[in-house]
Amino acid sequence: MPASKKSLARTTTPTRTKAVPSARPLFGRVREILEAARAGVARTVNTTQVAANWLIGREIVEEEQRGQRRAGYGAKLLAELSARLNTEFGRGYSVDNLEAFRQFYLDYPQLISETVPRKLPMPTISATPSRKSTPEPDWRPGVLHPSLSWSHYRQLLRVTRAEARAFYEIEAIRNAWSVRELQRQTASLLYDRLAKSKDKKGLMRLATHGQEVAQPLDALKDPMVIEFLGLPESPRLVESTLEQALIDNLQTFLLELGKGFAFVSRQERITIDGDHFYIDLVFYHAVLKCYVLIDLKVGKLTHADLGQIQFYVNYFDRERRTEGDNPTLGVILCPDKNDAVVKYTLGEQQERNIFASRYQLHLPTEQELEREIRREIRQLSTTLPARAPAKKSAKRKA
Repeated sequence: MPASKKSLARTTTPTRTKAVPSARPLFGRVREILEAARAGVARTVNTTQVAANWLIGREIVEEEQRGQRRAGYGAKLLAELSARLNTEFGRGYSVDNLEAFRQFYLDYPQLISETVPRKLPMPTISATPSRKSTPEPDWRPGVLHPSLSWSHYRQLLRVTRAEARAFYEIEAIRNAWSVRELQRQTASLLYDRLAKSKDKKGLMRLATHGQEVAQPLDALKDPMVIEFLGLPESPRLVESTLEQALIDNLQTFLLELGKGFAFVSRQERITIDGDHFYIDLVFYHAVLKCYVLIDLKVGKLTHADLGQIQFYVNYFDRERRTEGDNPTLGVILCPDKNDAVVKYTLGEQQERNIFASRYQLHLPTEQELEREIRREIRQLSTTLPARAPAKKSAKRKA
């Protein structure tokens, strides 16, 4: 009996249960569906609110136009309307908000088709959720887009120039900016900083297509606004403190750098014949297909600084650049610079891939940018060679 039990134990094998497939992939797909649905509901609610506010603004403007000859008609109209709306629909319809609706209609007259009938309070709006917040091919600035909430439009209404407002509208959709990010970009005068290097045709394209990166100059800003670091403007500021602050606020710094920048490393060491050198920050630009080396300075730019970044760029081009990479770019961030020093130190060839940009530890004002533009124009006029009169005489003979 014991022997038979032993033999039974030897011959019997445990029954293998069939492996249950993992639900993780299924969960991931279902989660994507639910998140897209949740985002779609939120987007639909936001779009409906935007459309309602625009339609209210249209009614206010048209009513004011009917009674515009009567003194104080508009103010009395909004005060009475505000009181009645707050009583019936709750808070949210103050006189200030109604004035914002009115301005919304005036600044965005083509937001919704003017053929929307009075009996149909809300137009039919497509708000299908998508993974990318890119403008549709037939969309244009000034027309309703489901990616922009009423809070986005409130921020856009603070931009007084139509061309600048159109630019921020495009970029907010393309880069999926939050309201806070949009607020920061408008406050830092991103449009004006990019517009500094554009001619009239370039300005028009900037307002209709947003920021387009086709060459290194398109990807770089001057000045670079880094007020988000919270550092005081002090002569005691050292480069290591500035670098650490940028790393601590890397996400915001990438937003300020703009589209295409990807962080690679800090204090990148290069060794030549036993001598060690360190590059402050290394990025790769996905659009331009090249490395971007950033050297930080806390004092005024010197020709020695330019020689140093040129050395780094040459090393990367020879030792780190791989097939498919474009020539490396070098950028010096400094609080002050002399453009003439940059021009004569680098020459025309090196000016194509080495740049010097000022950084500001505070948000600029429009007056500061205007002074900066006038200063650059003045310096440019003094450094550019005069045109040869022989060419003019040749044209006259022709």
